Amino acid sequence: MKELNIKNYAHIGDAVYEVYIREHTILLTSNLSRLHKTTVYFVNAKFQSELLEKLTPFLTQSEQELARRARNIPTSSARRINKVLHSAATSLEVVLGYNYIHNKDRYGELCSIMNELIEFSMV
Repeated sequence: MKELNIKNYAHIGDAVYEVYIREHTILLTSNLSRLHKTTVYFVNAKFQSELLEKLTPFLTQSEQELARRARNIPTSSARRINKVLHSAATSLEVVLGYNYIHNKDRYGELCSIMNELIEFSMV
């Protein structure tokens, strides 16, 4: 399979991460307001940055290198969030996106590890 630009991996990683979170949060409530609030709690740069920190010991050397490269992606100055948090969140998305495209088994392993790391509860 063709290698993609690292930004493309972040793009697909952002989408698969949000679907991963939504698959879990829909089991928590049927109240749409609460569902949205819970999803937003998990799908934001701060939480994703913290998740990457917890996930890093489980990453392979090549995944850690990919995350390091992703931290160096230039971001728009229009961003209103902390650039360090945004870079870390993007790194998580790149690792997930890369594995989703190239190695679905490993993507599944990472999701299982994240299941252990994330306390899915009502926020």
